[in-house]
Amino acid sequence: MVMTMDRTAWTALGGDPGAVDAVTVVGEGDLPSAFPVTDVGCAAIAAAAFAIAELVAARGGPFPAIAIDRRLASFWLFRSIRPIDWKIPPVWNATAGDYATRDGWIKLHNNQPHHRAASLKVLGAPEEHDAVARAVATWGKTELESAIVAAGGCAAEMRSAAEWAAHPQGQAVAAEPLVRMTVRDGAPLALADVAARPLQGLRVLDLTRVLAGPISTRFLAGYGAEVLRIDPPTWDEPGLVPEVTLGKRCARLDLRADADRATFEALLARAHVFVNGYRSDALDRLGYGAAARRRLAPGLIDVCLDAYGWTGPWATRRGFDSLVQLSSGIAETGMHWRNADKPVSLPVQLLDEATGYLIAAAVVRGVTQRLTRGSGLEARLSLARTAKFLVDSRGEPATAPLAPETPADLAPEIERTSWGPAHRLAPPVAIAGTPMRWDHPACALGTAPARWEEAVRAKV
Repeated sequence: MVMTMDRTAWTALGGDPGAVDAVTVVGEGDLPSAFPVTDVGCAAIAAAAFAIAELVAARGGPFPAIAIDRRLASFWLFRSIRPIDWKIPPVWNATAGDYATRDGWIKLHNNQPHHRAASLKVLGAPEEHDAVARAVATWGKTELESAIVAAGGCAAEMRSAAEWAAHPQGQAVAAEPLVRMTVRDGAPLALADVAARPLQGLRVLDLTRVLAGPISTRFLAGYGAEVLRIDPPTWDEPGLVPEVTLGKRCARLDLRADADRATFEALLARAHVFVNGYRSDALDRLGYGAAARRRLAPGLIDVCLDAYGWTGPWATRRGFDSLVQLSSGIAETGMHWRNADKPVSLPVQLLDEATGYLIAAAVVRGVTQRLTRGSGLEARLSLARTAKFLVDSRGEPATAPLAPETPADLAPEIERTSWGPAHRLAPPVAIAGTPMRWDHPACALGTAPARWEEAVRAKV
């Protein structure tokens, strides 16, 4: 089954279906779910690996063999870092989660302060779980979802798969491709010809947050790309940053301030790749829509994701993996699978994770096309469309458990992060002659200057 998913994911990116024959899947076990979570995660990782292998072959080398370890991949889909004598803060705020309404279930995504403030204002409740539960219980789920979204918050009522299929947004997402790729005008690209570091010299400007986008740029950094992450002045996600900033440098800019806008435009003008995880209209409002980006950076490989798709009435709606699971019927299917009386989401944030690896694959395919054909690339993905890929891939529920983690699953090096030393799991993918490794440890947001690395070195 996993090979079929590999082929589906890779051909959605325009890849040669014959490349799938180069992969070997090793290891046993599955994450427990009504859906083939481990298989879909492995398929997305394989697609990113195929893209790296294709790049190596396009530059004159043989197409390398690829091995995916499904057990390690399953662990990576949850968390890859293992702190030594320090702790990662919790991801979820106490008021976030699933709540019973008068007529069903709703999820509140209250992890960010401004989203939390919006939902608490609508509910008229203090920041306390039981008080929120009492307030939610007085609402209908559709009414409350609409009110919180209108107030600038993030919420999703639990729908069945059939209800989502009949919903205008579900129909819009179903009509979208898994990855929408558009060839654009190109510009020359020169990279170091180093098979062991095939993305060395590639400059990636990363405007992503939370999980899917950061997963993609972490993968790119693992094969040599220079990734510069840019965050707004006050943004933080302390429960996730140690996991996703591996291999990157992280700076802050306020894109509403003239001086920072000038810095951003200078960075973009020298970038080869731009990865954006903001809502689909957010950069347009700042004057940095897709056409403006192409003018600033001819030949740009421009890859963007959003939550609910690029067409339909929810194209600009705020969203996260856990909300899309409620909206699209995944959590309701899980509830019936487990015979539970409340929503049962996936055991990991698979929509984020799988979309992240598909983004990385799209970027690397764009690099190959720019090197070989001189063309630029625009690609668009969404968590909701990845959800459809997962739902369409559903077969028999997973039954084989994963063997517990052991010290042999860890990479040998100690990672010196901003918070203290840590172990990292060994990579879940092996490409012959092209090891996945990172040049920078995980770091806190805002710890680097907003300059490309050669400019930083020149200052030393």
